[in-house]
Amino acid sequence: MSHSSASAGLPANVVVFERGWLSSNNVLFIGSEETAVVDTGYATHAEQTLALVESVLGERPLDLILNTHLHSDHCGGNAALQERHPLARTEIPPGEAGLVERWDQRGLSFLATGQTCRRFRFTGLLRPGTERMLGDRSWQVHAAPGHDPHSIILFDAASRTLISADALWENGFGIAFPELSGEPSFEDVGATLDLIETLAPRQVIPGHGAVFDDVGKALSVARRRLDGLQRDPVKHARHAIKVLMKFKLLEVQSISFADWQAWLRGAAYIDVIRSRFFSAIELDQLAGDILAELVAAGAAEMSTFGVRNI
Repeated sequence: MSHSSASAGLPANVVVFERGWLSSNNVLFIGSEETAVVDTGYATHAEQTLALVESVLGERPLDLILNTHLHSDHCGGNAALQERHPLARTEIPPGEAGLVERWDQRGLSFLATGQTCRRFRFTGLLRPGTERMLGDRSWQVHAAPGHDPHSIILFDAASRTLISADALWENGFGIAFPELSGEPSFEDVGATLDLIETLAPRQVIPGHGAVFDDVGKALSVARRRLDGLQRDPVKHARHAIKVLMKFKLLEVQSISFADWQAWLRGAAYIDVIRSRFFSAIELDQLAGDILAELVAAGAAEMSTFGVRNI
């Protein structure tokens, strides 16, 4: 489910591990003095993340772990990497530092989405407006709110390479999560797309999917999508529930109906979306309808036992 690329156009000491949808891509830097990784995938893939990193580093230790934002699919490998490389420093965006320090899983997104993340520590902050030396190059740290209010993106002006996390993919961007709980963020998504256009990257390493270089096309796809979501926020909300369900199925592969119901009830975020956008529909009914859509699309299967990922 993953492969690495030292893609044409990327700086020579950057390796991108393109992961499946449960884990974010990982970006590994091999500097003359220091090694670093940006984003660490999901907790259940942590062993694979360790193996991928070590397949390139060999005997060298990992010196620095960075997270673009703290969704479980981007920081779920932090704890395992910290155990394997105890001297590694870890830097996160400043917005949720207090929550990580006291490990407030309710304040972080893990409990509300019914996802897993092992506790990790951090040693420093990735402050927007600063620069980080990664792979012997200076990378700018920019705020990139929208998908997550605290997300950052990283830009190397020399090679014009952008690590965009979930602010820009080749075919869109990550769900505007704050919008779903009543904090307007579509405008933030638009402003971040404008920032990316201003940076004028030559190639983009997205949070998910392959490295791409037709940045103009990706921005135009993203803006069209944003326009559609602003016109139909209910469609965005329904899509978000579908994505959270599919993520769970990718994680567990198969699950009994009892465990599925328990997960739905425990994932408070789904009910937050329901009460805001579908208040006339009971949770069971809404979840059943959306699961039926996943089945109809060939993305899930129901049996007498329960639900299975396809």
